[in-house]
Amino acid sequence: MIKVHGIKNCDTVKKALKWLEQNQIGYQFRDVREIPLSAEEVESWLAKIPAEQLVNKRSTSWRQLDESQRDLSNRNEVSQLIAEQPTLFKRPLVEAGDEMRVGFNAQQWEAWLA
Repeated sequence: MIKVHGIKNCDTVKKALKWLEQNQIGYQFRDVREIPLSAEEVESWLAKIPAEQLVNKRSTSWRQLDESQRDLSNRNEVSQLIAEQPTLFKRPLVEAGDEMRVGFNAQQWEAWLA
């Protein structure tokens, strides 16, 4: 079963879920505002996805951080920060088997999931 992590009112998440439904691909959705992330869970994501790819540097949340919080070299600190502010990670984050990807791109998903 594919797991999709995101925020239900995020436009990119909406597009991704619609694509999954149109392609009749089963998934389990988790709104990270309703079911919060733990730092340990984010740490496991960072073991598979570099912080540079996971963190959404175009988000308002990122721009509001002070310079010391923007250091992505400490995985523990990044994990804690994303757990506290889930709008910092690129959405959606999708887990399919051992693979994990962030963001939505229909062409890439076609090759990956369909």
